[in-house]
Amino acid sequence: MRENKTGLIALELVMIAAALLFLFPIILVFYNSLKSFGEVMRDVMALPHKLTFENYAYVWKYIDYPKLFLNNVIVTAVGLVGIILISSIAAYKLARTKTKLSGLIYFLIIIPMLIPFQSIMVTVLKLARDLHLANSVWGLGIQYWGLGAPMAVFIYHGFVKGVPKELDESATIDGASGFSLFFRIIFPLLKPVTATIAVIDIMWIWNDFLLPLLMVNGSADTKTLTLAAYTFVGQYNTDWQYTMTAVVMAVLPSILVFILLQKHIVKGVTAGAVKG
Repeated sequence: MRENKTGLIALELVMIAAALLFLFPIILVFYNSLKSFGEVMRDVMALPHKLTFENYAYVWKYIDYPKLFLNNVIVTAVGLVGIILISSIAAYKLARTKTKLSGLIYFLIIIPMLIPFQSIMVTVLKLARDLHLANSVWGLGIQYWGLGAPMAVFIYHGFVKGVPKELDESATIDGASGFSLFFRIIFPLLKPVTATIAVIDIMWIWNDFLLPLLMVNGSADTKTLTLAAYTFVGQYNTDWQYTMTAVVMAVLPSILVFILLQKHIVKGVTAGAVKG
């Protein structure tokens, strides 16, 4: 009994140390955002002698924070809704269709998860320009459908396999079919895993840097918050205090969303594990 208690205490200490290790960069960025340029340059590790909240007022006005915040909301909302709708329908159909062709299609859908985005980004940029999806926050949101669907289909597919087929048969007898059957009967049952996918994709899309850099960096009206943080980084001089302030202002909304919805991640993962 005593050995088990000692082991649990040791495990908790290790977990606390790991948590502090992961939180340290975030804490470092936050308190450096409250320093002046001189303090940051003298010692980035030291606590601020005087809290400088003027950094936040300056960055808010300089980058037009409300405008860029709206851009982030549009991109994230468009991307998230598209990923959830496309992936849930595709996963349901593939899970219910037991043929070699459906298995091949499922494999082809999820295989892009293994392909690094950097290896295809030039092709994606060329295609986006041809389809007039570049230089537009709406177009940027649409592009996340293709990039986010493979993982979402993979997660949904495992969950749908645990949903009894008898529900489909009962709904069909009652007159439901096609999209009516899916959205009235099946989709409500996918709520736990949908919440998991939503939280993961919100964190990813909101904080993404590379795709917005390629697609919407040409105009100040189409930039996202993560791109705005990069505007303070220059070739010969960098305003580190403003850069860190912009980073805090960019990632804070997604952190708050994660804190509020983190329980859904655990529910979705455990439900998928049991039903898959």
